[in-house]
Amino acid sequence: MANSNLQSKDQTKPRLQTMDITSLKAVLADLRKKIVPGRFEKVQQLDNSTLQIAFRVLKGLVWIELSWNSESARIVEVKAPKKIEGESTLSKQIRYGLRGMALIELKQEGFDRIVEFGFSFRPNEVIKKQLILEIMGRHSNILFLDEKRQVITLGKQIRNNKSRLRPISTGDPYISPPSLQGVKPKKDEVLEKWRNSLSILPVTLKQALKTTFQGISPAFILQLASEEKDAANRLVNLPVQQLSETDWEKLFFRWNIWLKTLEKENFFLAFSGPTAYRVWGANPSSNQENKESISLRLGTYYKSCLAEKHLTFAFIALCKELEKKRDNEEKELKKQELLYSKISEINSMKELADTILSSEKPSKEDIKKAQKLYTQVKKLRRSKRILIERIELHTSRINFINETDLFLNYIINNQNDLDSDKLESIRELQQDLEGFILGKKQTRSNKQSSKHKSENILRLNSPNGLEIQIGRNHQQNESISIKNAKKGDIWFHVQECPGSHIVIKDAHGKVEDLDIEVAANLAAFFSKAKHNNKVSVLMVPTNKLQKLKGAAPGMVTPKEIKVLWGHPSDGQHYLLESTKDA
Repeated sequence: MANSNLQSKDQTKPRLQTMDITSLKAVLADLRKKIVPGRFEKVQQLDNSTLQIAFRVLKGLVWIELSWNSESARIVEVKAPKKIEGESTLSKQIRYGLRGMALIELKQEGFDRIVEFGFSFRPNEVIKKQLILEIMGRHSNILFLDEKRQVITLGKQIRNNKSRLRPISTGDPYISPPSLQGVKPKKDEVLEKWRNSLSILPVTLKQALKTTFQGISPAFILQLASEEKDAANRLVNLPVQQLSETDWEKLFFRWNIWLKTLEKENFFLAFSGPTAYRVWGANPSSNQENKESISLRLGTYYKSCLAEKHLTFAFIALCKELEKKRDNEEKELKKQELLYSKISEINSMKELADTILSSEKPSKEDIKKAQKLYTQVKKLRRSKRILIERIELHTSRINFINETDLFLNYIINNQNDLDSDKLESIRELQQDLEGFILGKKQTRSNKQSSKHKSENILRLNSPNGLEIQIGRNHQQNESISIKNAKKGDIWFHVQECPGSHIVIKDAHGKVEDLDIEVAANLAAFFSKAKHNNKVSVLMVPTNKLQKLKGAAPGMVTPKEIKVLWGHPSDGQHYLLESTKDA
């Protein structure tokens, strides 16, 4: 259900808008005022195709993000990011090469989406190093050049088998991309000539614009056509021969507004109109802050959109992986159970062998048959313990997978967390799954992530003021039930069903029936049985919980169990009442 809900939600969202020449010029106009000149301070690589660089200016550190991802190539400003553990080869080479240097030039020419960062030790000196970002869809790249414009390092090597036109690798002289096709837009062009250039072929308006002029993107075409989305889509899909005189005049008027905006750099940012955002056209607000923060606000936009996109992919991928692993474990469990069922034949096999040998004159063939039966009996007796262990292993794995599935639904349906936080939580679940099912050891960064997971525990107050802790992933369950549990804590969990661990802290005789009732109701709600009217819940002091060697995170064996009834609907009501002012 959560999978379909997430997919339908994703389909209603507009597609991520790529950075075209107009938005690129708007961002650069904003950044020149902020980081030129600016001393290079830090660099880190966020992922395979994204760098984050910090510049020291009078007002402090300004972070920018450069991406050469094929679907979201961009340059934006971002808020100070989290420090990334480890250092990539690319970021290390850039850090070493730019040490002590300052950004003295930020250049982009014409309608090429190529940005050149010029670095030197002091303003007005000859440029010593260059960082070039090429925003060209699937051909996007970043290159770090020396004083002779030779490639020191780059985002991705372009081999001869990938591009015969422009192969480029470390040590090669930098060659600019091929020239753009089409005519450069001119502000002094008259309507009749502009119209004629678009009317040569019997194609739609959007095809005519894309093939005739440079710097034309799908988003820009819609923005040029109209401020209204439906009207824009209708107009751009009309053949140019069907456009009225009024249509041509309006288009040409807006065309000149665009050219004037590029010339004067009079940009603004609005999340309205026929596309996800725009930086020119009719300004819906006179607020000057829009003009000053275009780069930062676009950084927030791309971060949000990409987090949502990555969240969708991560969620669907983990759902598929859980389903695949569950099927494999269930098949293995049935296989082991079938083998175990044959163990019941031990007695009948032994009796048959005894009967054969106790006959008056057993033949050689009978003796061989009896000996074979005795051998099979011995093997089955030895395998009994192993089969029991295997059945327990596969059963525990299936329980762990089901519980992971439950936690995944918690994450995706939580309305209070940002998409970026949800994505991190899903990645943490993935690590737990790999750690238990595949036996992968945690890296240093994963261990720090586990610490974060166990710290972000949901805490509520019971009716009498006692703290109730609720685990919402494997590590949190482990933390509240075993690692950080103290004498006097009381543990709750649904019986024979995946669910969260619930712990009442420091009860020490202070706990009352109403507190216990609330904890049982919460355990029922935070379980896979949450849609039932009532659920049986186990209540155990935490000092009576045992963690077996080799067990998965959060899996415990309880002793001295007391069984209660929990009502999921009451648990949900208590949760909503307790968190409505949070």
